[in-house]
Amino acid sequence: MRTSPQTAFLFDLDGTLVDSVYQHVLAWQEALESEGIVLSVWRIHRRIGMSGGLMMNVLLRESGSAIDDARAERMRKAHAAAYNRRSAQIRPLPGARELVAYLTEAQIPWAIATSGRMETAGAVLESLGVNLARVPVVTRDQVKYAKPDPDLFLAAADRLGVAIGTATVVGDAVWDMLASRRARALGIGLLSGGYSQDELERAGAYRVFEDPADLLKHIDEVGGRR
Repeated sequence: MRTSPQTAFLFDLDGTLVDSVYQHVLAWQEALESEGIVLSVWRIHRRIGMSGGLMMNVLLRESGSAIDDARAERMRKAHAAAYNRRSAQIRPLPGARELVAYLTEAQIPWAIATSGRMETAGAVLESLGVNLARVPVVTRDQVKYAKPDPDLFLAAADRLGVAIGTATVVGDAVWDMLASRRARALGIGLLSGGYSQDELERAGAYRVFEDPADLLKHIDEVGGRR
């Protein structure tokens, strides 16, 4: 008798498991202003979730400013410092701890794949209670390209030892959904990062939930049965 492959879940971090999107927005605003670049907050928010380098390129293009490697590195460091100053404000999203505890108890493989670097992700992973010795965490430091490229999710599936086609990506941004489509994984969207249901569905989400707590209520509907 043929057995079905087990579902695995690949989670984005910011706005998906932890309530940190707006701290990132304000940190990027501070980093941009340190270089004399003034942009409306909403423009920055619409780019959160994509690769930091790609986001800088897009934002600087929109502002008409030039970028070189030295300026990009100064801004990256300024963002990390500004974000880490705000990290004490960051909390797990409702149901996030319970969701990953359920998956662990049910022996359903899961991993985290974030466009952030470990220098900013470390503190929020600790607040979530992630055991780095047991849970694969793939950060921007470990791949050539971050979202909307599929590299992070492909690497996370590889770390779990599962085929990407059996995995489900859970994210809050259109960049997560675009990356999941390019990786050929299913995508589940969460509204907890500020994108609408329509935007997430158009980017490729086949289901959309409010937050991790809402996903946990319906986990058996998306392959998360014990």
